[in-house]
Amino acid sequence: MNLPFPIERPTLLLNKVRTFKNIQRMSEKVLRSKVIFRPHFKTHQSAEIGKWFKNFGVRSITVSSLDMAQYFAKNNWNDITVAFPVNILEIKKINELASQVDLGLLVESSEVVQQLGQKLQHNVNIWIKIDVGAGRTGIFWKKFSEILNIVKEIDNYARMNLSGILTHAGQSYRAKSRTEIEFIYYDQVQLMLKVKEYLSSNGIEKLKISIGDTPCCSIVDNFAEVDEIRPGNFVFYDTMQLQIGSCSEEDIAVAVACPIVAIHENKYEIIVYGGAVHLSKDFIISQDNTPIYGYVATPNSDGWGRILPETYVAGLSQEHGIIKSTPSFIKQVAIGDSLIILPVHSCLTVNQMREYYTIKGKRIKTRLS
Repeated sequence: MNLPFPIERPTLLLNKVRTFKNIQRMSEKVLRSKVIFRPHFKTHQSAEIGKWFKNFGVRSITVSSLDMAQYFAKNNWNDITVAFPVNILEIKKINELASQVDLGLLVESSEVVQQLGQKLQHNVNIWIKIDVGAGRTGIFWKKFSEILNIVKEIDNYARMNLSGILTHAGQSYRAKSRTEIEFIYYDQVQLMLKVKEYLSSNGIEKLKISIGDTPCCSIVDNFAEVDEIRPGNFVFYDTMQLQIGSCSEEDIAVAVACPIVAIHENKYEIIVYGGAVHLSKDFIISQDNTPIYGYVATPNSDGWGRILPETYVAGLSQEHGIIKSTPSFIKQVAIGDSLIILPVHSCLTVNQMREYYTIKGKRIKTRLS
């Protein structure tokens, strides 16, 4: 059970072949649907991986912060939407970026539009964030008059170009089946179309619809009723996506190699160097109501093998990972070996780990490296 290259500490492994396949699959669906592909780069946060998307014709991206936007702007991305509500305290960064790239910003209140409009020094594209059921941010889709008032407020400022309405159906991450994910997709589209139709009836034409969650974009094949999609997690997937049916095990493209530091046979536990500061504390719930902080595999020449049965990360502290397993498997490992943990949420794991190593041992930096 050896990796193709030695490790000494928790190491984020990247399967480049799987990553390319994930990008290609989504790109082909976008091409067939004739919509804009604006992938969310918060998942990988890497200039080098960003270049891989250009091989498939991607020219527009989404990020989750202005700092991330600055990083990718420096790495030759010129069409960037920041899919997070405007923080007016960062107006200096907003103006700097708007002078360099085609910048998209999200708003959900007239107050923010007013403050932004008074301080902008360059043109920006504005998206109105709509809540279609996730309940996190955005204007609830039924509040038509409030949405219209924001549109009218935007029209007061010459440097604001209203691009359209944007949503993220985050409720899809709580889905229990592919059928439920499909329902969430078509429901969000119909709600967004209702908002667009209301605005059209009030003279607001040519607005785009942007949607963005990985489960829906992975399950659905035809996006013809929207104008752009913004999935991010699909580039790597993870065990959460596996559980809800968004991907297969073979699609998961990142995992953390963790050294074994202790074995407690009497408790059927393996202790690894790999804790919350490496994996995050996100978890999924198994069918028997057990919290799982990651699935486990053994290393091999291709990176890692199949998920081990009855073996999972049962607990995390800052640096420790506690793996529950079977008596027979515990007898197969030793202190000094490594195990592979497939993360629950690849976006957070990448953010924690800050760099990748390909299966061949090549280091790939992120903006945090």
